[in-house]
Amino acid sequence: MSAAPAGQGAHIAARSDAEAVGQWLAEYRASLQTRRAYRREAERLLLWLAEQGLRLGEVRRDHLDAFEGFLADPRPRERWVGPPRPRQADDWRPFRGPLAPASRRQSLVILQGMFAWLVEAGWVAHNPFRLMRDKRRRLDNRQGGIERYLERPLWAWLWAWLNRELGQMPEKGASSRQRFEQRRRRLVFGFAYLLAPRIGEMSAARMGDFLRREGRWWWRVTGKGDKTAMIPVPPDMVALLAEWREGLGLAPEPLPDDASPLVRSLDGRRGLGDNRLYRLIRDAFREAAEALEAEQGEGGRPWAIRLRAATPHWLRHTALTHQAQAGVELRYLAATARHSRLDTTARYLHAEDEAWHRQQARHGLTASRPLDSQTGSS
Repeated sequence: MSAAPAGQGAHIAARSDAEAVGQWLAEYRASLQTRRAYRREAERLLLWLAEQGLRLGEVRRDHLDAFEGFLADPRPRERWVGPPRPRQADDWRPFRGPLAPASRRQSLVILQGMFAWLVEAGWVAHNPFRLMRDKRRRLDNRQGGIERYLERPLWAWLWAWLNRELGQMPEKGASSRQRFEQRRRRLVFGFAYLLAPRIGEMSAARMGDFLRREGRWWWRVTGKGDKTAMIPVPPDMVALLAEWREGLGLAPEPLPDDASPLVRSLDGRRGLGDNRLYRLIRDAFREAAEALEAEQGEGGRPWAIRLRAATPHWLRHTALTHQAQAGVELRYLAATARHSRLDTTARYLHAEDEAWHRQQARHGLTASRPLDSQTGSS
């Protein structure tokens, strides 16, 4: 059944699917990050439907399977996949690559909520997601443990490489721009590892968001759902912040009213947008992979493959996973991650996997007694 035209059964003043979706997105005006994420998933669906010659009100159950398959492998690649670009650019593409299972589930969760709202708005007659027999399994985005993170040895190598690259700048006769970019890259990776921010939270961070209260440093962050939290800042981050500020010609400690951006463009004043920050981190992963292969040869290839696959969000996963491995209690880990559910945070706990692996290792191919000694055969 087609969508009801505005004024004929619809409870919203919209003249097209895009306008109807726009009104749904307007409900999230108080949370820009959520709205941006929801807009991305809705836009992907609308573009795909346009290719199929379909409207939102015509989506059937079988279309959802086709769309989920498309998210896993958007083709033709040259039409759908490309590097980050401004939305208005001619070479902008809606995907940076195929979506992983967790990302596909998240997309379907968002779109299910969108359809539920559109049904209430009278724009579509039904929600096709309600027909998914395995909906609970497929739309549960809290399944399984976190795997997209850097293991401790790989992170240790990466952090040493970042510091080594910075230390070699004077010997290489690096320009002031190159030295600035190297210091900024070190700050970004250290910040991501020590405080587990999302990429939008990093780009939005201000100097004055770092506060000292009764001798302790805290990071004030507004994240998903427009919720503000105070996160303890470890000593290494305090030192990293002081080094970065001194490199900018500033006093080591920020003042509470300092609204200037933390991560800055080359002019040292303007902030860095999400897309530019994303590219900065991906470029660093790529360069690190090349350096690792050059340093360790064939033996380093598995680690280099891991680095090339990494995205900025892996740094958040790495931070939380390593905190869990270091023994940070689940309640504090959840507070740092700013998760509303403990079972979401529990995905970062790998203690059970490690214990299981240790016990499984007791089971080997060498029997305690040879078979011939038990049967008496010679």
